[in-house]
Amino acid sequence: MKTVIPTLSLLFFLFSCAKKSEDAMQVSGNIEGLKKGVLFLQKIQDSTLITIDSIEIRGDGMFSFEHTVEQPDLFYLYLEKADNNDINDRIAFFGEAGEVTITSTWDQFESKARISGSESHEEYAGYLQMMSEFNKRDLELAQAAFSETDPAKVDSIEQLAERNYVNRFRYLLNFGLTNPDSYVTPYVTLKDGTDANPLYLDSIYGKLSEEVANSKYGKALDNFINTLE
Repeated sequence: MKTVIPTLSLLFFLFSCAKKSEDAMQVSGNIEGLKKGVLFLQKIQDSTLITIDSIEIRGDGMFSFEHTVEQPDLFYLYLEKADNNDINDRIAFFGEAGEVTITSTWDQFESKARISGSESHEEYAGYLQMMSEFNKRDLELAQAAFSETDPAKVDSIEQLAERNYVNRFRYLLNFGLTNPDSYVTPYVTLKDGTDANPLYLDSIYGKLSEEVANSKYGKALDNFINTLE
């Protein structure tokens, strides 16, 4: 009996280590040109932005964080640098267990970010790229309407803007229905689809896989839909 207890303890220890390794997200990379600053790994928890970990950068832009994740989630890298400029200092990414690599530059921290290793972030980046096209079209039409004096042409531009608005929601709906296994789906639905017809939101939620529906954002989407009833 004396030999059984240590054996069971060892097995429990090995299992715990294996589980921790399986759920661990390693975020590492390099901020080119950064000589001095503080880098923070952050996330939203209970509607509050919290800092998970931080590292002080001195002379070398290399960094590494490790954090246990139960499911893919939206994280942020926030760079506090000594340039008295609060613009272009936060990178948003969908992190998940495994190795996530992020590279950027100190002066164009957000716009020059390159993220790899996270399948969820690849899905998120693809979605953001498409949504940026709709936003770009909105801006073009708004500028055209502002400079136009012919009422008929203004009316035509407004119709194009309305069509772009509808197409944006069609894309969101299509993304949700065709990506039911993605943890990104409930997040972007909540972020960009709150004005959509509740029936569409319910259709997206109904298609989610069990794992995604029971995730942080899946539950939040379900709660939001219930408030609309």
